[in-house]
Amino acid sequence: MMKKTDLLLGILVTGIWGANFSVIKLGLDTLDPFLLTSIRFALCAIPLIFFIKKPNVRLSIIALYGFLFGVGLWGVVNLGIYWGLSAGLASLILQFSAFFTIVLAALIFGEKISKFQIAGISVALTGLILILTVTGGNVSKVGAALVIFGALCWSSCNIIVRKNKPENMLAFIVWSSLFSAIPLFLITYLVKGSQPFYSLPQTINNTAIFSILFQSYITTIFGYWVWNSLMKKYPVSSVAPLSLFVPVSGLITSWLIFDEHIGMGKIIAALLILFGMAIFLYAKSIDGYFRSRVTNPCLINEEM
Repeated sequence: MMKKTDLLLGILVTGIWGANFSVIKLGLDTLDPFLLTSIRFALCAIPLIFFIKKPNVRLSIIALYGFLFGVGLWGVVNLGIYWGLSAGLASLILQFSAFFTIVLAALIFGEKISKFQIAGISVALTGLILILTVTGGNVSKVGAALVIFGALCWSSCNIIVRKNKPENMLAFIVWSSLFSAIPLFLITYLVKGSQPFYSLPQTINNTAIFSILFQSYITTIFGYWVWNSLMKKYPVSSVAPLSLFVPVSGLITSWLIFDEHIGMGKIIAALLILFGMAIFLYAKSIDGYFRSRVTNPCLINEEM
């Protein structure tokens, strides 16, 4: 049973992650998406990297994680939001990483996927298709596709962590952030040239600074430190369901900050995704419940 303080910390982190999508959108009002993300990870790495010892993982693994996490996940997600996907919907779609992680674990580690997990994926996919139909416009669909790709990269990061099991997760986050920032700066220069860098002093404002600091220290360093600490301390089945609060927080925050319209279509789609995730995450408990009813038919008669 999770301690009350740990449970509250887990809910706080997932709430922060949901709000982070709106914070990203605030920064994108004035900054280039890749430059915003590169500054975020640069601050995660420097100056902490000079005071924290390298984690007990090969440098190549740290670099791979950093590239996938910084460029493949957040660089691409920021680009999706920049190209028209709302912050609330981005927070919903990114949660497909939970499904991708299980599928990758089945392929790489030979873990089995139960029929209830497949049912959960099917329900959530139905919600995703509905989201794509109610957003309207090609720009939103492109943004959704980018966030799905980001979810796949996040799942790959989860597999890397699971396989290598860094002892000091804070050190792993700090060191990998260096390998997120460097390629993001290069991508910014190759795509946009030197213009974003030269215009930074004129375009950056208090809102952008708040967005960068929030993403660097609250979302990344604090958030992932707490989350991975909980993953070490408790079974995955006890911690993972807390992520269901991320899209809820994302939609609420987007509504509060940007007055995002949450019509009936989005509500139904969100409920389908959340319901599918709930089935997926609690698949073992659901399967155990039905198995107990099959093996002990007396329980059914007693309930009646």
